[in-house]
Amino acid sequence: MTSVLAALLTAVNNYKVCMKVKIDTKQKFHVISITEPSLSANMTAELDASLLPFLQNDVKNVVLTLKDIETIDEAAGEYLLKIQQMFYEQHASFVICELQPSVEDTLEKAGILELMNTTPTESEAWDIVQMEEIERELLGGEL
Repeated sequence: MTSVLAALLTAVNNYKVCMKVKIDTKQKFHVISITEPSLSANMTAELDASLLPFLQNDVKNVVLTLKDIETIDEAAGEYLLKIQQMFYEQHASFVICELQPSVEDTLEKAGILELMNTTPTESEAWDIVQMEEIERELLGGEL
């Protein structure tokens, strides 16, 4: 585990989560639904607290459902991209699904959407996680 990730996890463990999230644990992944109407840059510590602890679990893969998010600022989108990169560096999948058109537009205008692993539906996100798990198994964890 990198020192940056370890420092983030330490900070996260000391932070009280106030963001409303719903967690549904499956066999190979966790579905995290943020049930807020807006996602902004000042919520990054709460994103860390909600998402990064999963990297310490045996089941590290996360599907992030944003169907309730109606607005997002560019900084929050960039932060989600950084979290996605952290997951893949730790050989874990991170898929964002069910984006509202207004959120897609914001991320597209910022040039972030094409870099994110997104799907229209939660079911398609599950498929991606499962395919990436198979790929990691076949390649011996080299992904």
